[in-house]
Order: sequence, then structure tokens, then C-alpha cells
Amino acid sequence: MSEAYIVAAARTAGGRRGGRLSGWHPADLAAQVLDALVQRSGVDPAAVDDVIMGCVGQVGEQACNVARNAILSSSLPESVPGTSVDRQCGSSQQALHFAAQAVMSGTQDIVIAAGVESMSRVPMGTPITLPLKNGLGIYVSPSMKKRYDGVEFSQFSGAEAIARKYGLGKDQLDAFAFLSHQRAIEATRLGRFEEEIVSVQVRTADGETHNEPHLVDEGIRFDASLEGIAGVKLIQEGGALTAASASQICDGASGLLVVNERGLKTLGVKPLARIHHMTVIGHDPVIMLEAPIPATQLALKRAGLSINDIDLYEVNEAFASVPLAWLQAVGADPARLNVHGGAIALGHPLGGSGTKLMTTLVHALIHRQARYGLQTMCEGGGLANVTIVERL
Repeated sequence: MSEAYIVAAARTAGGRRGGRLSGWHPADLAAQVLDALVQRSGVDPAAVDDVIMGCVGQVGEQACNVARNAILSSSLPESVPGTSVDRQCGSSQQALHFAAQAVMSGTQDIVIAAGVESMSRVPMGTPITLPLKNGLGIYVSPSMKKRYDGVEFSQFSGAEAIARKYGLGKDQLDAFAFLSHQRAIEATRLGRFEEEIVSVQVRTADGETHNEPHLVDEGIRFDASLEGIAGVKLIQEGGALTAASASQICDGASGLLVVNERGLKTLGVKPLARIHHMTVIGHDPVIMLEAPIPATQLALKRAGLSINDIDLYEVNEAFASVPLAWLQAVGADPARLNVHGGAIALGHPLGGSGTKLMTTLVHALIHRQARYGLQTMCEGGGLANVTIVERL
């Protein structure tokens, strides 16, 4: 079986809800990343075998196979096919897995894994609130409800349940949120994101295109203070989480160019990293967000590695309780976790987050001359993907 290599990785800087990217149609925003991957790798656009794109809100402007629509909005020829993936927040991480599996099998040689979400234009939860013939579009079937009473779309209850289970108090969650902003601020000031960010013009919700590039993640609070974070009201009475210790609503797109050995020869480039291992599991859909823990434990076992062998980890900061519980359960080193900040500061563009995190992880491995990186994220329905990459 062939190997799978990442030869280009790019993302837009995140945009806040109603902010600097809210005027972009999601297909056009994703197209900017597709074009950047072509430019950075030097690939003949016609040589791309497929585009696999993660997207959660596949309705409205993100409906009708947003991957294909992004291709038709880009410089790629119409001969390039595309398909859209929904594995909830792990959608574009799963797109990466599918792309890697395709090139490893030899059925394809050059595949783009990508993701996009415009949470300004297609708000979170839109697909389940659309009016249907018999009322609202509730996805929980009678049989599912009978088997798993307590399943709900909102993940706040699961995040609070994890905080209680792992003994995480509000002070710990607030401190982690502050650290996310501190790390993102430092990474921005040191230029750590410059190589990974695709320059796109500012387009605001009023439809105006501004003659300035969007190059800095808009969600970072450069004036963040622990006192300010601690003063944000609780999401649930008696809970520990607030909006400040949860991921930010975000607009963004990201992508990776994935090839096998034949693809490397075709491009004549050196790879950035190799896909070392891939795992995906299902877990309890009620607590929902705990799945990254058993998924990581299984992935390390299958890969023949220990957590101490991993130099950097990206664990999506859907809520502060998720990476903190993961650290505790896995026995990982906090200094290696989300070293450039995470979704609490940088934003979580749902289906675009998987390839966004991998883009940041690969560039961080390169900057630090480190070897192994591990990425995982909690996903709606009690799912989790784990990807282990090796810098080359």
C-alpha cells in the first residue's frame, strides 16, 4: 500500500460572526483555499483527482454539494469532481482521512481535503430548524430516542457533564480559555500563522468588498484578561462553562493537498508530512464530547506509540472541558497542547476546523523541528477522529 503525504496546507484567518468574512459566499471562500493549494504546490489543476470537503450546515448557500460548487468557483477545471462530507465538527478531518485512504489505495494520486463553514450566512443548527411538512426537522427518531433518551442537538449539557466527571471547576476552565488567547496572541505577534494563512479580501455583511486583506484571526481578544473572562455569565445555572470558555462562532475555510508516491513524482516536490495513522470511533451520544479520549487511546495502541512519543497535540477547543478532560485521561503534557491557541480564541468554523487544525499542526511541527503530531476533536453524535502525522 502507498503512503499518504501532505504537500500543501492552507487556511483563511477566522472571521467573527457578522465580521470580516461574512460577505463571502462559502463556495467562493472555499475556492480561495483551493486556488492557494494549487499555487503553493505547483500542481496542474487538471491533475487533481478529487476534492473532498467537510461542511456541517449543508443547506442554503452550503447546499447541493458545496465541494463541487467551490470547484466551479475556483481555477480548477470542471473535470475535477468533488464531494461533501458531514461528520459534524470532524467533517474536514474525515475529509483528510478519505483523501489519505484514496491515495494510499492507489485509486487516486492527488486529492484535496478541505472544509468550509460560513456560520454568519448559514447559522449553526439551521438544518434542524427548517420547517418541514410535519413541523420542525427534528433528527432524533422514535427508535433513537428510546435507545438513547437524553440525546439533544445542543452540546452544552455534554460539556458540563464532562466538567463534572473530571472534576473541572469554573476557575480551571476560565484559566484555560485565557491561555488559549495568550497563546494565539503570541503566535500572531511572532508570525507563526503567516505561512499557513491565505490572504483574502475583507468582505463584510453589507456586501462591500474592502481593499484590505484579512490576515489575522478576528476572534483573538488582544485585550483579554482573566478577570474579564471570569466575569462572563454561566451558560447553564449551576454549571461551570461560559461563552468565554467555549469555541467562537466563526467563518472560515481550509485545505490540504494529499498525494501518494506517484503524486510526489508528478509534482516534483518534497512533502511537509506523512499521514502516520488514522482512527475514528463512535461513543456515548448523550455525553457526546468524551469520544476523543478513547479514540486517542485506541489510536496510540494501534500505532504502537505512547502519548510521550507525540511532540504536539491539537485537541479542538469546542469547550474548555474537552481538552482539559483529554489531558487528564490520556496523561498528556499540557505544554504540548494547542501551542498556538485553539478554537476558544481562533474560532471553530465547524466543518472547516479539521483541516484548519491540521494546517496549524503541520506548520507548528515544521517550525519546532518536531516529529509527531496528533489531532483529535469531539463530534456531534458521540464521534471522534484521530490523525497522527509525521513531519518529513
